[in-house]
Amino acid sequence: MFDQQKIKEIRSRPNRSPNGKERKDGFVTSSGLPVERVYTPAHIPDQDYFRDLGLPGEFPFTRGVHSTGYRGRLWTMRMFSGFGSAEESNARYKFLLGHGETGLSVAFDFPTLSGYDTDDPLARGEFGKCGVAVSSLADMEILFDGIPVDKITTSMTINGPAPVIWAMYIAAAEKRGIPMGKLGGTIQNDILKEYTAQNSYIFPPRPSMRLIADTMEFGGKNLPSWNTISISGYHIREAGATAVQELAFTLADGLAYVEAGIERGLKVDDFAPRLSFFFAAHNDLFEEIAKFRAARRIWAREMKGRFGAGERSQWLRFHTQTGGCTLTAQQPENNIVRTTLQALAAVLGGTQSLHTNSMDEALALPSDKAVRIALRTQQIIAYESGVANTVDPLAGSFFVETMTNQMESGARDYFKQIGERGGVLRCVELGYFQQEIANSAYRYQQAMDNKEQVVVGVNDYAMEEPVSIPILKMDEAGERRHLERLNRVRRERHQREVARKLEALERAAHGEVNLMPYILDSVRAYATLGEVCGVLRGVFGEYKAPVLV
Repeated sequence: MFDQQKIKEIRSRPNRSPNGKERKDGFVTSSGLPVERVYTPAHIPDQDYFRDLGLPGEFPFTRGVHSTGYRGRLWTMRMFSGFGSAEESNARYKFLLGHGETGLSVAFDFPTLSGYDTDDPLARGEFGKCGVAVSSLADMEILFDGIPVDKITTSMTINGPAPVIWAMYIAAAEKRGIPMGKLGGTIQNDILKEYTAQNSYIFPPRPSMRLIADTMEFGGKNLPSWNTISISGYHIREAGATAVQELAFTLADGLAYVEAGIERGLKVDDFAPRLSFFFAAHNDLFEEIAKFRAARRIWAREMKGRFGAGERSQWLRFHTQTGGCTLTAQQPENNIVRTTLQALAAVLGGTQSLHTNSMDEALALPSDKAVRIALRTQQIIAYESGVANTVDPLAGSFFVETMTNQMESGARDYFKQIGERGGVLRCVELGYFQQEIANSAYRYQQAMDNKEQVVVGVNDYAMEEPVSIPILKMDEAGERRHLERLNRVRRERHQREVARKLEALERAAHGEVNLMPYILDSVRAYATLGEVCGVLRGVFGEYKAPVLV
């Protein structure tokens, strides 16, 4: 793309700063990649436009999977939300939709994430604290009451019990006369990153991969507009990974899911187009933009070269959430600025969907005011900044293209290490991913402690002042209502029918058939989340994490 004689001339020409002094000895990205003072074509001398960039909508999709970008359609503004009871969360969803949100994103509480009913002794004290509690189909019916689920898309951050929660969503829609084929949305369903980072797993890796293949197969046949897995780098990043590690481990997990689908006997182009991704956006603006661009290019090249997949399967479509772990309890208004920068990085990187965190989330679940500001942040970027008017506006920047190449190179180095250790599942069993992330988190904490990494309001520019922003207060009666409903469901359902459905599920789990129809039958009969997961626990067992030394 460049005249090599000119490249030689650029390299031979010294470039000195006016005073010869800089603020510190060296500059690096948040991942530790060196940042030079100035970038020129000499940093990307072998860049081939069509091989490495291409036009938007063309292989290798570095510049985006759609030719028109946001000129054709803005990203989906999807605020992650859910707390307390189904009634409280339903009211929040209607509030968000009324203020311009274009898709829902559901947070579940930890008992739900772990496959327990709210009244289980292991769930005590955790009701509604990090999301909404869903113990049965009755809760799901209330959660989406009055919401047009056939006209909006719903993303659900659920993993270990994802097939069960998805079945409840399908069954709740059916009771309203909405067939499953009309539903659109995403279940996260990414169990590999649970073992690596978030730790809300239930079953061991191999039966968990079976359940994921079941959802991919079932969705491909019955829910053509549903993404049956969202491969998540967000939680990997939240656990302390660098941007390079987030990119590498997320895409490696995605490729492992493709292999699992093929092993099931599915054709790659029958299920891969419904795979989606979920990344974090942190404060290092250009590194984040480069990460998103590199992700598209790597995925396209791997899908085409490794699996012979068609163009639609080569598309990496992704949702982005701004960095929860970057938020500070100190001076929480500063989080509005952090979130704005992170959202801008996601948009400049070409995200299809975006959640912006609220300023108070380091203190509590977000208040109505805070979540409205977070949503307005997206709307101002979309309608007032001008960045959505052209596709991939930073393409050709010597810095951004160099950083994109470095991100791809770093990810491929990790691919090699993963392969040498026996693949993704073996790396999970060995604790390799967990150790790499822990080491990165430790290095970042050291940098903060030494003030090599400044966090405004925390280790520099700190102030002693009381928090002055409003904090959300949950309805204390919500848990009582939820438990009363759960007990009523157990009393009023057809007990023999529930027992028959759960027995059929248990027999099927001992075999090799797709379990989704059996799970659906069980939740339609109002078997609870804990009952369904309990049957599967009895067949598959529970995962125990390796001890890292």
